[in-house]
Amino acid sequence: MYKNLIGTALAGLLTGAALPAQAQSATPADSPLKIGFVYVSPVGQAGWTFQHDQGRREMERALGERIQTTAVESVPEGPDAERVMRDLAAQGHRLIFATSFGYLEPALRVAAEFPQVTFEHAGGYKTAANLNTYNARYYEARWLAGWLAGKVSKSGVAGYVAGFPVPEVIQGINAFTLGMRQANPSAQVRVLWLNTWFDPPRERDAARALIGQGADVLTNHSASPAVAQAAEEGGVKLLAYHSDMRATAPRAQLAAVTHHWGGYYTQVAQAVLRGTWRPRPIWGGIKDGLVQLSAIDPALPADVLAGLEQRRSAIVSGRAQPFEGRLVDQQGRVRQAAGRMSDEQIATMDWFVQGVVGTPPRP
Repeated sequence: MYKNLIGTALAGLLTGAALPAQAQSATPADSPLKIGFVYVSPVGQAGWTFQHDQGRREMERALGERIQTTAVESVPEGPDAERVMRDLAAQGHRLIFATSFGYLEPALRVAAEFPQVTFEHAGGYKTAANLNTYNARYYEARWLAGWLAGKVSKSGVAGYVAGFPVPEVIQGINAFTLGMRQANPSAQVRVLWLNTWFDPPRERDAARALIGQGADVLTNHSASPAVAQAAEEGGVKLLAYHSDMRATAPRAQLAAVTHHWGGYYTQVAQAVLRGTWRPRPIWGGIKDGLVQLSAIDPALPADVLAGLEQRRSAIVSGRAQPFEGRLVDQQGRVRQAAGRMSDEQIATMDWFVQGVVGTPPRP
């Protein structure tokens, strides 16, 4: 499914290489390209939607009067998302970014109705003639964050506040756990599920509950700064997600797994303007600049900082991959005896490695 998500596809997009015949027609030079963004939560000052909106703004700065953007925030997944995307298409938006996992089916339906509109969906696994998917290998930076958690945690317990049990979230939990257990083989990662992406009171309550279960390091896959706030208030450490949360958790934050969409959004818009866009699924990682371990606390011990950089460089060079070697699940079954997981295996991950406390909720 994800066999060609990275490599030549991303390289071709980012270098502006000419694409084959399925490409969309170019936008007339005398009119700006209207671009719509659909967000699942408020933009706010940090988090998932904030990072996408930062990417939108970076694209605006790069392309100036060649584009005109519209952002619609707090759009629930489901019928509301379909209505919003249909309205944007009907209003002349030629490129629409649907930035939440649950927008995929609505986006596919609207794309079928508006074949001359280009759609880009974040995190999806289906494409169409005018709909592409894009995602980041967040798990690469999650692995680094987990290793850092293992080096600093005194209790050996980390708490993980998670949204929905989709493969992307499970990848992150597993990678974080593998990284933490590389630093501390007896470490545990306790998971609490929200079954929502954005609910600050519930996110905060889950974080506090995990602290009560012995976690002295927190991380999350949810959309608000609430977990960062709980870490700061609870006197525990934080590996932030989506954004640099130092403004929220100046004492708690050790580092942040951050998302960077501006370059990608700019290149997609340029491809549409040139008439060279086509659906080429993208799954970019640290080396592509889509995800980073950022805002690393400079006060960390020198050997820890050096260890992080060594591991980051190994991922970028391809010498290391989080899901390599012997992998054992929660039940003690060997899922991989040696080697590296394929993209297909990672993309459909629905099980937890040893060290994770908690199970993915089932439908």
